[in-house]
Amino acid sequence: MDATPTHRPTLADVTRGRILFGGDYNPEQWPEETWHEDVRLMRAAGVNSVTVGVFSWSRLEPEPGRRDFDWLDRLMDLLHASGVGVVLATPTASPPPWLGHLHPETLPRDEDGHVERWGGRQHFSHSSAAYRHHAAAITEDLAARYARHPALTMWHINNEYCTYDWGDEAAARFRDWLRHRYGSLAALNEAWGTAFWSQHYGDWAQVLPPRRAHYLKNPTQVLDFRRFTSDMLLECFTAERDIVRRHTPHLPVTTNFMPLWEGQDAWRWAEEEDVVSVDLYPDPRDPLGAQSGALVQDMTRSQARGPWMLMEQAAGAVNWRVVNQPKPRGLNRLWSLQAVARGADAVCYFQWRQSRQGAEKFHSGMLGHAGERGRAHQEIRQLGADLARIAPHAHGGRVGAGIAVLHDWHSWWAGDQEARPSRLTDYPRILGAWHRALWQAHLTTDFAHPEHDLTAYRMIVVPQLHLLTDAAVDNLLAHVARGGTLVCGFLTGLADQDDRIRPGGMDARLRDLFGIRTLHEWWPLEEGESVRCAGFRGTLWSEELEADGTADEITPYQGGELDGLPAVLRKGRAWYLSTLPEPEPLRALLTRAAATAGVRPPLDGLPDHVEAVRRGTLLFLLNHGPGPVTVDVPGTHHDLLTGTTHTDRVTLDHRGAAVLRP
Repeated sequence: MDATPTHRPTLADVTRGRILFGGDYNPEQWPEETWHEDVRLMRAAGVNSVTVGVFSWSRLEPEPGRRDFDWLDRLMDLLHASGVGVVLATPTASPPPWLGHLHPETLPRDEDGHVERWGGRQHFSHSSAAYRHHAAAITEDLAARYARHPALTMWHINNEYCTYDWGDEAAARFRDWLRHRYGSLAALNEAWGTAFWSQHYGDWAQVLPPRRAHYLKNPTQVLDFRRFTSDMLLECFTAERDIVRRHTPHLPVTTNFMPLWEGQDAWRWAEEEDVVSVDLYPDPRDPLGAQSGALVQDMTRSQARGPWMLMEQAAGAVNWRVVNQPKPRGLNRLWSLQAVARGADAVCYFQWRQSRQGAEKFHSGMLGHAGERGRAHQEIRQLGADLARIAPHAHGGRVGAGIAVLHDWHSWWAGDQEARPSRLTDYPRILGAWHRALWQAHLTTDFAHPEHDLTAYRMIVVPQLHLLTDAAVDNLLAHVARGGTLVCGFLTGLADQDDRIRPGGMDARLRDLFGIRTLHEWWPLEEGESVRCAGFRGTLWSEELEADGTADEITPYQGGELDGLPAVLRKGRAWYLSTLPEPEPLRALLTRAAATAGVRPPLDGLPDHVEAVRRGTLLFLLNHGPGPVTVDVPGTHHDLLTGTTHTDRVTLDHRGAAVLRP
């Protein structure tokens, strides 16, 4: 069979009109008699899907070459008989101790050369030929054995790919990667700017990963190493993906992203997956936790270009923050419905049964230490019933967005360097501030790569893109030329694809687009410091700009070194912000820009803490505020969650939700 199916399977091939509901199931941690109790409780909770085998390599292959599949056979049969589908994982995220013991070259090394040994997880070198060989072998046997098992619905490759390796085998692969990228040492020297600090390379053997250095590392070398790492991990994924596809070309394949993690170019990865999935753990104590969740959900939906899978979340507390508090009553349901509102067709957890031993015994489960009478499990049962009610109407529905936020991992990598004007201009912080302003303005957004087709969007928002290719700049110019609105933040377009600063400190075409003659100086601000502008205060950053006289509107700085100079410029439909306005003025500016672009919230007059999202024909209303609230919803609507019909208004309880169908 061909490794590439004629019909590329999708999440819809698994869900079949349902919303998948379940989570990671690790039965190898429990006596076998517990399994029957598990499936009884799963059925009572409405669980229809579990992920099995994520960390079971040592159980499946207790010693080199010896397979133990008997326990998994019995488990798969039991789950199928109980009506629970299986997302079967390749167990390659945590190799067994024997692999590291017999093949120490499979263990990654940090930038100081220290070996990361077994005893935790993710202790593998993505570049190790021995690791790849053994990972392929266990994947091959797993796929061959269960390809025709009726419980199998989807494949889950590895888990949260997040390893770096600075070792010798990785160094050799890095040199191969660089040869392919640049073709010659002369081209590499040019791209890396090795004329600086006498770094010129005369032999490929001299080129190393950016290991510990006496002082600042070459930033383009670091950028390329991050690109290389993402590509090596992707090679590991696609190698296992191709094995399982060969055996089951009709079944979709996924791996779980971590939310807004720096180490993977998830745009590229998403193109290699049949289903895009993510793990999401907002802090329940964070008053902006719902917004951070919405950001990740919008990004994942955009990577999937449609419905996506929430692979992991917590039913209660996690175990890895300084203080780990549980989710208050109702929050798990609210945030799960938020994921469905923003395009998820699967709502899953880590994990089904809370562990009694090991490093995650304080991480909550769908079935916690309190058992089936525990509050967390009772809320899980309620959520299972809720999802069953709304699935026939929500499943497969599209989320419409007239605004796209541009995001690129390569730009993030390039901007996140040791020597820069300010380390306070943290990329996720700025991205979160801009998305939060849009979210609080009740404006639904997609995410897009700066080289993507942007013709579907009326407004493009660029919080910060340090690195822009020529193609990306052309894309922004074309968007404005065809009548689209562009709102762009500081530190955008100052470098090319090799992190080479563009003449003038910003691409000349962008300066012309915004009405900027000269960018004289960057003026970063200290934490807590602000600059006064006409009508608002700016934070984090400011710039000494000279306008060219073509801007239609200028908001000046007031006082200080930049008095009278432009803080914000608007030229036609193109806006440039040389500072980060405080939250309310940023929200007001983006709301104004959206209105002129013809983009409006789903409802007028929404209360501040109510999130409203349209998915297909449904309107989701989610109350993130401190108490009950009434929302004006013109017309008559049926609430799928309660079966109640509402005319012109809906009252939401504290942490309440409504899913309205006309």
